[in-house]
Amino acid sequence: MGRIIKALLVLAILGFAALAAYAYLVDMTPTPAEVTKPVVLDAS
Repeated sequence: MGRIIKALLVLAILGFAALAAYAYLVDMTPTPAEVTKPVVLDAS
């Protein structure tokens, strides 16, 4: 039972490390896009 818990803990740590490496190494900047939306102002 202890070996299973230890293996799950190691897998969780490796998964977290892989997620952190992915976040640092992959370019996740959004592509710029111009958004225009008309706004109706009711000044009365």
